[in-house]
Amino acid sequence: MKENSRSLFRFFLIPGVVSIALLVGVGMLLGPVAFFTACLLVILEITLSFDNSVVNARVLEKMSPVWQKRFLTWGIFTSVFLTRAVLPILIVSAAVFMSPLAVASIALFDSAQYAKLLHGVEYIIASFGGMFLTMVGLKYFFDERKEVHWIHHIERHFARWGSIEALEIAIALVILASIAFFSPANSANIFFAGIIAIVLFIIVQGVANFFAVSAKGVAATGLASFIYLDVLDAAFSLDSVIGAFALSKSIPIIVVGLGIGAYFVRLITLYMVHNGTLSRIMYIEHGAHWAILGLAGAMFAGIFVDVPEPIIGLVGLLFVGGAYLSSIRSVPVRA
Repeated sequence: MKENSRSLFRFFLIPGVVSIALLVGVGMLLGPVAFFTACLLVILEITLSFDNSVVNARVLEKMSPVWQKRFLTWGIFTSVFLTRAVLPILIVSAAVFMSPLAVASIALFDSAQYAKLLHGVEYIIASFGGMFLTMVGLKYFFDERKEVHWIHHIERHFARWGSIEALEIAIALVILASIAFFSPANSANIFFAGIIAIVLFIIVQGVANFFAVSAKGVAATGLASFIYLDVLDAAFSLDSVIGAFALSKSIPIIVVGLGIGAYFVRLITLYMVHNGTLSRIMYIEHGAHWAILGLAGAMFAGIFVDVPEPIIGLVGLLFVGGAYLSSIRSVPVRA
């Protein structure tokens, strides 16, 4: 136990010091309210994305040490800059038929107007992110090779249904069509965004599987897994980007807060890989995927009603926490 504590301390010491320095810098330049808001954004990002770190860890286990390092270095650029800054701008641009440069200018110089535009296309973001996460969750549970189950009576049936070809795609399409039907004013945009998410998942998953079974080399396999992790991170982060504007309209505060949170989520992922957490806590991956389906459901619900971010984070923590408690009390249950 003491050795694990020392390992945890060493793993997070330098990133923790750097993060505190950044937060203090925000406070000194923009005031105590900005410091407090940035801290809240860090907590928001980690809370909403903790289940993401568990899922990422399973993929990262299969990657070489070189690509694991790139996940933390190159990946943080794509995570903070591309996913949390550029992607929302592109979505707003496509939705309101404005050039990306014009939207970027609004984001930099009129953050209140940008927040208004972002919330105006929230249903599109929710459809895309929710559909991609739905595919991730269903793909995990509809696996006939899966033998260890947490919520046994449900998961064992899901595993058996995994023998039905492309069942998760059919279910996702039914969910998407139902959401679009009950939101007639935005049905076309919702359906189109959801279809893009489903197709993107199929392509990324197919490329990753192709490299995994072919003799294309470690580099190609690592790159395919790296791309998959970044797309998954994008789906997770969209919700926190929207939620961030409920706390602050300042782009620097949002970038610092979400950036630190995203970096720590990646550190948590690497820590779990290096310490064999997934093998020792047998149900944690199950809980994370239930949390993913819960987050997807919350994003879909957000199309119709306002769902506070604390509730979304609580749902994820309950699933992951419940899986953790079950893991330390139980032995694997097999079908």
